[in-house]
Amino acid sequence: MKSKAIVLLSSGLDSTLNLYLAARELDVVLTLTFNYGQKAAAREIEYSKKLSDKLKIRHEVIDLPWLKSLGNSALTKESKNIPTGSDIAIENMKTSLQSAKSVWIPNRNGIFLNIAAGYAESLGVKIIIPGFNAEEAATFPDNSYEFIRATRKAFMLSTANQVDVQCYTISMSKTEIVKAAQELMIPFTEMWPCYQNFEKWCGECESCIRAKRAFKLNRVDILGNFLK
Repeated sequence: MKSKAIVLLSSGLDSTLNLYLAARELDVVLTLTFNYGQKAAAREIEYSKKLSDKLKIRHEVIDLPWLKSLGNSALTKESKNIPTGSDIAIENMKTSLQSAKSVWIPNRNGIFLNIAAGYAESLGVKIIIPGFNAEEAATFPDNSYEFIRATRKAFMLSTANQVDVQCYTISMSKTEIVKAAQELMIPFTEMWPCYQNFEKWCGECESCIRAKRAFKLNRVDILGNFLK
């Protein structure tokens, strides 16, 4: 019998690949999408529901309106612009650390995983799966394996069934994630990695730029179909 799992789904490259890989190996009983007032919330919810419906998995949206009031992130504050242009230089660590600071949400992934762990325990689920990657772990420590390892230890004590955290992409770069998605024939037009809430991907935020580089290195030439 396959182990039951819950996938944290934002519909970006990382979480979408994790969803498809988990659906092949595990019994995914639920996907969770978080609405914390981020600018891309409507798109993330829309695309996450479509992905979940396609795989016949129950999808639930968790509203966290209070999270928007914490910190001063460009992802949630209308008065702040999401970094683009010269503020983004993914090959430059100093610039990347600064842009990461601009979009940081206080304890976001810690909050998400703890909520998912509560769902998992109540549903008799053993595994929760976030969408992290090695590339962004360099500037976002809550995307790292060290963070997963620490969270596992906490859940050994905070959940009666000792919920585990697993992530298929934890040691992968965006380029490797795109390659794996190609091999699984996952349509990229079913994903929403952009920080914005436009009709199409903005193509200018850090998330879009990382995706564009990964597409280029994998010779994926479909950007014109869904870039603003």
